[in-house]
Amino acid sequence: MSEAVNGLPPSSKLRDDQIGRLTDKYFWRTKETVGRFGDRRVTYAVFMRRPVLFTPRLMVDWLQGVARERGVEFDLKLCFEEGDRVGGGEPLVYISGSFYHLVDLETLYLQLLGAPCVAAYNAYVMCCDLPKTAFIAFDARHCAGSEMAELMAYAASVGSKAAQKHAGAVGFIGNATDATAHYFGADKGLGTMPHALIGYAGSTLRAAEMFHETFPEENLTVLIDYYGQEVSDSLAVCRRFPELAAAGRLSVRVDTHGGRFVEGLDTQASYEVLERHSPMAVKQYRTEHELKCLVGTGVSAASIFHLRERLDAAGFNRVKIVASSGFGTTKCEVMASVSAPIDVVGTGSYLPENWAETYATADIVAYDDEPVVKVGREFLLERS
Repeated sequence: MSEAVNGLPPSSKLRDDQIGRLTDKYFWRTKETVGRFGDRRVTYAVFMRRPVLFTPRLMVDWLQGVARERGVEFDLKLCFEEGDRVGGGEPLVYISGSFYHLVDLETLYLQLLGAPCVAAYNAYVMCCDLPKTAFIAFDARHCAGSEMAELMAYAASVGSKAAQKHAGAVGFIGNATDATAHYFGADKGLGTMPHALIGYAGSTLRAAEMFHETFPEENLTVLIDYYGQEVSDSLAVCRRFPELAAAGRLSVRVDTHGGRFVEGLDTQASYEVLERHSPMAVKQYRTEHELKCLVGTGVSAASIFHLRERLDAAGFNRVKIVASSGFGTTKCEVMASVSAPIDVVGTGSYLPENWAETYATADIVAYDDEPVVKVGREFLLERS
């Protein structure tokens, strides 16, 4: 498997013969036809059908690299700055140059643009919903290969920067892999342990001890839901590492699945916890999903408040809470509406969610600088 070079996905280093194998066949056949009957200068307009954040860098870098390899020039007119919000149907970029050299590239440059634009939008909305909460991108294992992981990491960084700019958000502080950590200004990924290590160790406390012994200089984040003893195991780890707890170097990560309540809670107890901290929370209209995020099974707002109460009561008020499991925009909105005390959110599958909406489209809007576009796409023509 090829590796990323200079932060670009492996596809950015494809040779011409590889491009031919990966592009749609009708583009390749068009290239051969144009080569036989004569080249023309064309301009493509690229757009998406839904609101997005403009995330063009990987596509631009790739197109420029191909142009250098072929000894030609492509003129790229970016209609927005990186991180700008763009409405559905608005042209994102105009690409001009040789029809012969551009036509076979459409498949690949659209792949490098569409998905990041949507993922960046998702990241942006999440960060704006919880502006005081830090985020970590755990999406790599939900991606279809290393190229997609590259696209998602870049997208999360763009969405994060936009949220920092527009909402003063903390945003994404990192991601899960070393390969793409540079998008977040880091040289390595974040993360301490999966559930598998806890099963291997035989207890949550022993897994924490093993990790700390192996990586004594690292901050310690401990998964606490493996045995269904989120509160008990959290307190046991805190008591074992009081210095880390007091220094703010210890975090507990709750990732309880939706099949059960966090230790110490049931439906009634969840309502009681929420009543103590946000009495108006359930007195307004809520959808079934929103209500589950508040007082249901899994990682609910009530479970976060409950865990915070127990940690604080035991004197561990500097221990941070990392929440994961099902965090998309709705869950973030619900958590924000009640000011749930979450220090960090780990989000995975949501960044590349709604894959059907990630498709970018390109249409030629000019031949030899004369405006021409198929009927119904006149909105793509360049405005003077």
